[in-house]
Amino acid sequence: MSLKVFDLECEHGHVFEGWFSSRESYDEQISRGLLCCPVCDSHEVKRKLSAPRINVGAQESLGAPASAPVPPPLPSAMPTEAQMRAIQGQLLQELRSVIRKSDNVGTQFAQEARRMHEGDIEPRAIRGQATVQEYQELADDGIIAMPIPDFLDDDRLQ
Repeated sequence: MSLKVFDLECEHGHVFEGWFSSRESYDEQISRGLLCCPVCDSHEVKRKLSAPRINVGAQESLGAPASAPVPPPLPSAMPTEAQMRAIQGQLLQELRSVIRKSDNVGTQFAQEARRMHEGDIEPRAIRGQATVQEYQELADDGIIAMPIPDFLDDDRLQ
């Protein structure tokens, strides 16, 4: 089964990949409102221009002259399933550590982020709560902020 990989962008400029079984599958998911930005959860997603992959190996097999010898493929260095679980566990621990070291400013998150952006207070790592509208207003003013999933924040972990 071949997949179509499209570069997608939300209305806030976040770029991410989408993998689809066909162009029609992408069109259907867009029309049903199923696609959303993994950063800000916006459903205003559009497809960006992207370069197609060109399979030059097929031309070589048809007798086209090769410009240079192709080196043999390197041995696969893909981690095992157990190694991947360990890497994922380490990554989650590191993310939680970074979040733990940030200041929890609670419902004052948007105000504190704006004060830092405007130079009224020293920049520092903060976390807290903000409404969708507050996130939108911060983004409109060029202030980068994103929600932290509950499973990464010890204060909200059940």
